[in-house]
Amino acid sequence: MDINTIKSRMVNGKMYCPSDPILVNEQAHSMDCLIEYNNLKYTENVKGQDLLKKMFAVIGDECLILQPFYASWGGKNVHFGNNIFANFNLTLIDDGDIFVGDNVMMASNVTLVTATHPINPTLRKTQTQYNKPIYIGENVWLGANVVVLPGVSIGKNSVIGAGSVVTKDIPENVVAVGAPCKVLRLISEKDDIYYDHDKIIDIPIIK
Repeated sequence: MDINTIKSRMVNGKMYCPSDPILVNEQAHSMDCLIEYNNLKYTENVKGQDLLKKMFAVIGDECLILQPFYASWGGKNVHFGNNIFANFNLTLIDDGDIFVGDNVMMASNVTLVTATHPINPTLRKTQTQYNKPIYIGENVWLGANVVVLPGVSIGKNSVIGAGSVVTKDIPENVVAVGAPCKVLRLISEKDDIYYDHDKIIDIPIIK
């Protein structure tokens, strides 16, 4: 199968074999850059930013990804906005596209997974997979150990509680938790007054 055909299947949600030599060779070059990034010193921030721009499909300004960072395609299919922070052990299974909006925060051990496999066991013997894109809206906060599954969208401003497994779309402006993740409550005007349940916010909120 030629590169245009198999890459088309890969990015358009069709079933394909990820162990195809054409893909394996391309993926290896992406992974080399990822290994280089993970071996940088914390003080080599400028070099790190240059590497991320080389690795990612798109990455905006003022993005920080703490090492170690893992990505199955080294970020090649990842589209980051501006001012994104990711703590240790971010894992992106970016065989398919991942879109992350501005000002998103990801706590330690967050995993975003675009790749999945058919239920049919005979197909799985051949490592057959297909990919579904993930969309994370602006100003979202993903807590520690959150897992976002293939094809999921999370609306802007929402908060996903630690340890959640997000199996279905989450709307804008909500707090959602659990496995599977479900909406707990709306983000409301009360959240402009209080934090940590009943503590008064005593610093300016700049919107």
